[in-house]
Amino acid sequence: MQFTSERLDGDVLEREFTLGEIPGTLWTPGSAAPVPLVLMAHNNGLPKSDPRLVARARYTAARGYAVATIDAAGCGERPRSAADERARTELRRAMQAGEPVDEIFESFIGPLVENAVPEWRTTLDALLALPGIDGPVGYSGGWTALGIRLAVAEPRIKAAGFFAGGYVPRAQREEAGQVTIPLLFLLQWDDEGNPRERALELFDAFGTKEKTLHANLGGHTGTPWFELEDGCRFLDRHLK
Repeated sequence: MQFTSERLDGDVLEREFTLGEIPGTLWTPGSAAPVPLVLMAHNNGLPKSDPRLVARARYTAARGYAVATIDAAGCGERPRSAADERARTELRRAMQAGEPVDEIFESFIGPLVENAVPEWRTTLDALLALPGIDGPVGYSGGWTALGIRLAVAEPRIKAAGFFAGGYVPRAQREEAGQVTIPLLFLLQWDDEGNPRERALELFDAFGTKEKTLHANLGGHTGTPWFELEDGCRFLDRHLK
């Protein structure tokens, strides 16, 4: 892991890094004591520099966590395959025409998840080797499909916060029963792109015995700010 830049924002240090071909950002608090690690991913290929993700990361770091995000394969500014670009073009066309889009989502989000997981696990290895970062590890982010896959595949992740705001492929919906770690699930009740019935079915399918659903009125980007504070309290209970 090579750090390429850094800047101090209040008591939070923000550092850009590269790990092979993987670009990422790490936020750490001013505390000298080792802190738990939170992996934070945005939804379905959006960049690590997305303002909403950055705001959540800085807030969480200020609460006493190391927070990391990456642009995994096909995400952010990293190159996309020709098949991925074709699927995205077809998705835009179908959405404009009011046609069903589930199969198009399956065609590129499923592979996106599978390709992202090894890079996230490689990043996790490197982060836990850094001084000042200690376990346990949490996951927090809008990319629920990736979170499900990581929660099943990566035993170092001890708690997760998911946002029901993006398409979850069939493979991850089938895996939901294997998610047994404590879980906080956020749902925007009027999210036009995420039918609440499907989100509630996914919540019901999670296998964990400790799961909490927070539902708020409003559309996709209307999640109240206080949910970020509640999410940090959830992490405090399970990671500190």
